[in-house]
Amino acid sequence: MPMHDPPHPGSVIRRQCLQPLGLTVTAAAKGLGVSRNTLSMLINGRLGISAEMALRLSKAFGGSPETWLKMQMAHDLWRAKERKAEITVQRFDPDSAA
Repeated sequence: MPMHDPPHPGSVIRRQCLQPLGLTVTAAAKGLGVSRNTLSMLINGRLGISAEMALRLSKAFGGSPETWLKMQMAHDLWRAKERKAEITVQRFDPDSAA
């Protein structure tokens, strides 16, 4: 069952990775091999986790890359479903295709 309004993975990174270790954004960014701006945007919810970032997070803090990506996907899908009524598409029926 999907989590109700899953948090952005950036808040998880801040709460469960940086804070317990006393890491600043600058120190964590350096350790991850990314810019401070990139990590700041991620932990503030303005940037999503890419496959490469998932690998970096996995190597640095543990968890599988798939787990990090699943967190991002759950968050993104929840947000998209909130806008479901605004999304209009044409329904394609395979039986009527010529």
